[in-house]
Amino acid sequence: MLRKIRITLAVIFFIGITLLFLDFTGTLHHWLGWMAKVQFLPAVLALNVVVILALVILTLFFGRIYCSVICPLGVMQDILARLRRKKNKYSYSKPISWLRYIMLGVMVLAIILGIASIVQLLAPYSSFGRIAQSLLQLIWMWGNNLLAGIAERSDSYTFYTVDVWLKSLPVLIIAIATLLIVGGLAIKNGRTYCNTICPVGTVLGFLARFSFFKVRFVTDKCKNCSACSKNCKASCIDYKTHSVDYSRCVACGNCISKCKFGALVYAHSVSPASGQVANNSRVEETQIDNGGGKTTTDKPDKGRRTFLLATALVTTAVIAQEKKKVDGGLAKIEEKKMPARKTPITPPGSLSAANMAKRCTGCQLCVSDCPNGVLRPSTSLISIMQPVMSYERGYCRPECTRCSEVCPTGAIKPITREEKAETRIGQAVVIQENCLMVEKGVDCGNCARHCPAGAIELVQIDESDENSPFVPSVDADRCIGCGACEHLCPVRPFSAIYVEGREVHSVRGER
Repeated sequence: MLRKIRITLAVIFFIGITLLFLDFTGTLHHWLGWMAKVQFLPAVLALNVVVILALVILTLFFGRIYCSVICPLGVMQDILARLRRKKNKYSYSKPISWLRYIMLGVMVLAIILGIASIVQLLAPYSSFGRIAQSLLQLIWMWGNNLLAGIAERSDSYTFYTVDVWLKSLPVLIIAIATLLIVGGLAIKNGRTYCNTICPVGTVLGFLARFSFFKVRFVTDKCKNCSACSKNCKASCIDYKTHSVDYSRCVACGNCISKCKFGALVYAHSVSPASGQVANNSRVEETQIDNGGGKTTTDKPDKGRRTFLLATALVTTAVIAQEKKKVDGGLAKIEEKKMPARKTPITPPGSLSAANMAKRCTGCQLCVSDCPNGVLRPSTSLISIMQPVMSYERGYCRPECTRCSEVCPTGAIKPITREEKAETRIGQAVVIQENCLMVEKGVDCGNCARHCPAGAIELVQIDESDENSPFVPSVDADRCIGCGACEHLCPVRPFSAIYVEGREVHSVRGER
């Protein structure tokens, strides 16, 4: 029963979080966004005290069920581990404690020093996010386009085709490498990554040593058959000494379901009458099916009942697509290239580049959810995988606040439409020699016509000469850096106007 409950909840969380990264319609985060915000490291970086306390209390009561139920990377390892069909494939191994605490120390030091690239590589939720956004979302979108093509032939427009494009080659390579390393370890050795590398697993493992409910041996029933050790993917059960390393146990229930003799229970303690003097307090165990047709019977435990009723969520994903319209008969967006910006542009709500570096784990949720194709992972070594803005495929529409709504870490803080319309994330810069009005005498003015902030006007280069060409002039106090001018400029491959980022965001009218 314990194993079935754990698997059911794990499937719900895994599907829900995966759909968050696959959804390109921006609808699912209204119902499933909380799943990202209850992840351990994002909650720590967001200083979400309620979630942190809840996860700590959960671990102190039930052990490391976070790793086997809530963490998507942990559940992914369990799924991949099943690809190896060999039965009784595991065995007890001693913990590599020195490596675990070194990795935890590296993570803590990286957070303190603001070395975002190290934090992003070690964060389990972010590792899964990269895999989902870089690999699974591409497959999901190709599948959507296939359905759209089939539906169109039947004169149905239930589905719309979407642009499938590679947002970052380095992030794709890192995602593939992460999948190969974590997946390879999972298929071969089960939870090796969780119990030797993952800093979150180390922290929760320390707390799990003191958990109220644990997997315990009933020694007078144990036949030393080793079935528990051979089916423990955490390699934490030593059947010879009837001991369990609770810092590695994820309370998956595999050992209990495989034991044919009822020698393992998930309880606060085991009664002395059962042969194991673990605690003198009286035990009221829940009835547990041990896989051999027999059960241990006692009174139901209130703590287990609370666990059974912990979380239930069923979600239906609705696939839709927003058709984007660009006026003016411009050249294809794919032909435009990113300018060499001295200062990267961070999303509205991120406050500053420093705040982004301090809190962002590079999970790619905002990148996968951006409806305008503006956000993409940074390729800088210092801020690699963190979101930056680029306007080749769209611009940051003032009415859109989706990235601030989905961010689980506080790297992009929630922002209203009114606040966004007044937030300066960058400033447009004009390159006169690229402008069609200067070079070719074309009456363009696209940048001034489409500026949502009204920050651009056309002025003559030489006001004393009535034949002098007009050029765009940017009002720095009104420009918010949305990128509409850069995106809609018809000059290729580099626009005649582009946006330079701001290290620290400000409100219009402030310097």
